[in-house]
Amino acid sequence: MEECLICKAPLQYLTQDELMECAICHRKEPSKTRCVKGHYVCNDCHIRGIDSIFALCLSERSTDPVDIVCRMMELPFCHMHGPEHHVMVGAALLTAYRNAGGPLDLGRALEEISGRGRAVPGGACGFWGACGAGISAGQFLAIATGSTPLAQEPWGLSNRLTAKALDSIGRVGGPRCCKRDSWLAILAAVDFVQEHLQIKMKRTVPVCSHSARNNQCIGSRCPFSAARRREEPPAKTKLKAKPKARPLL
Repeated sequence: MEECLICKAPLQYLTQDELMECAICHRKEPSKTRCVKGHYVCNDCHIRGIDSIFALCLSERSTDPVDIVCRMMELPFCHMHGPEHHVMVGAALLTAYRNAGGPLDLGRALEEISGRGRAVPGGACGFWGACGAGISAGQFLAIATGSTPLAQEPWGLSNRLTAKALDSIGRVGGPRCCKRDSWLAILAAVDFVQEHLQIKMKRTVPVCSHSARNNQCIGSRCPFSAARRREEPPAKTKLKAKPKARPLL
C-alpha cells in the first residue's frame, strides 16, 4: 500500500495551509498534506524522474492514449497517487492525437504540457474542486488548438473539455484515485476530440491492476474495477436471421 513516500504511513490532509519542510530537499513552503508521522514531500520531489515519459512519447506510434498512459504508470517514478498524473494525462493525449493525424509539433507540445501540468499541485482535486487529471485534459486541447485567453473557438473548446472531464470524474465520486481519474479524463477527451475536431484516437477502457496499492480503492463502484467487470452481464449478440427457404420449382 502506497502512502507516505518516506515511511509509508497514511497521509493526512489539513483544511488550511501550514509551513512544512520537504523531507527530501528540505525546502520550506505552505502545504495541507503530510503523513501522520509528519513527513512532507514537495511536488518537485514527488515527480522527480517524470522527464522519462518524454522519450517514451517521442518514440511512440500508438493512437491509444489509455495504453500510452498505462505504460507511463509502470515507470519507476510514478506513484499510486500524485501530481505526476497532471502531466501524464496531457502528454499521453498529445502523443496519441499527433499519431492519429492531429497537426502538432509533439516535442514543443510536450515541453508545454510539462510546464502547465507541473503548475497544478497535488491535492487540487479535493482542495480546488478541480482534479488535476481533468485540468490536464483541458490543457492538452488548449495546446493542440493553440488556445490563448483571447482565442475564440479554441478557448471555448478547451474549457468545455475540462468541464466534461471533471464531470466524468465527479460523477463517480471520491475518495480520489489518480489512476481512475486519469483514465476518466482521457476517455472524455477521446470522445470530445472525435466529435469536435474529427480526429479519431483509439478508445480502450482499461481494467485496473493497481487496486492492491490503493488504501482508498472504491472497489466495484469504480468503472475500471476488475470485480465490476466480472459482475457485468456479457453483451448480447444479435442472432442473424435465417434466410428464407426458396420454394421448390
